[in-house]
Amino acid sequence: MLPKKHPRKKSLEIRHKLVKGLKEGLVTQAGLIAHGRGEAFDYLLGEMTKPDAKKAEEAAVALMLLAEKPVISVNGNAAALCAKDLVKLALLTDSSLEVNLFYRSKEREGKIAKELKKAGATRVYGAAGKPKRLQGISSARRMIDRPLWESDAVLVPLEDGDRTEALVAAGKKVIAIDLNPLSRTARKATITIVDNITRAIANMNLIAKKLSKLEKNRLKTIADSFNNKTNLKSAERLIRKGL
Repeated sequence: MLPKKHPRKKSLEIRHKLVKGLKEGLVTQAGLIAHGRGEAFDYLLGEMTKPDAKKAEEAAVALMLLAEKPVISVNGNAAALCAKDLVKLALLTDSSLEVNLFYRSKEREGKIAKELKKAGATRVYGAAGKPKRLQGISSARRMIDRPLWESDAVLVPLEDGDRTEALVAAGKKVIAIDLNPLSRTARKATITIVDNITRAIANMNLIAKKLSKLEKNRLKTIADSFNNKTNLKSAERLIRKGL
């Protein structure tokens, strides 16, 4: 039982969710290490959504609402931490949900798909489809289901760099959620949200409710005015300041 007044209560709750996800077969041990690396950057950012991250979240939602076939690609950590919010975002932006894993197994794919369906998803791709091969990547993440193959915009929370680079090379606009502004994922993505995934997805749901009422030309202005290089430089300055 975590003390209610613990100064880092939310951070500890996230850790417990991941441990629970590990026990349930959603998360791998390597996934815990990956989270720890991100948590270090979040600590330096004050464990809060910074103004530039909020702008990135707004631009990301605008891009998803403008897309003809947006997709949200989900891994084990994402499913363990915010399945309900991911399903909600998919509904608000009319996006398909796809399970895609680095440490891939049919059993684990099925468990993550089941978790998303328990959270309200009616259909989850990737787990039982007929995947195609994404060029330029050697890991198991090269296998992608039809919706991602046909997509024009992809949200890849907690992504690895080679797949982000391959998706961009395939002509897709990629939205990444990555607390490390120096990573290859962050630098190769079209829009990088330097924020904790639990805050980012919750924020994007609130933003989607507002932006869904706007005309396409307003959405395009929001998306086009975003500069990812400027965004990453700002995030890096904030992290240096946190040191």
